[in-house]
Amino acid sequence: MLEGKGLIEDTDMPLKMQIQAMDFASQALDLYDVVDCKSIAAHIKKEFDKRHGNGWQCVVGSNFGCFFTHKKGSFIYFTLETLKFLIFKGSSSPPSSP
Repeated sequence: MLEGKGLIEDTDMPLKMQIQAMDFASQALDLYDVVDCKSIAAHIKKEFDKRHGNGWQCVVGSNFGCFFTHKKGSFIYFTLETLKFLIFKGSSSPPSSP
């Protein structure tokens, strides 16, 4: 496993899930080249879907921006090595009517 420590930028996840997120990211970085962000994100998403139900999203990269709605208690944004990781479960609220 990777030896470096991650830096959590923002989160509303319970501590146990935060630790899992960092562990899954570290595992993915051991399995895939750091430039293969798509495979790294897919690995993390698969692990979260398996342990916490379907609907998880994961964005991995060195420079990105986004706007999203998430289910309360399911969001984390952190840095590990040279990459940023955004993991969240989509909100299940129906879209508002026009």
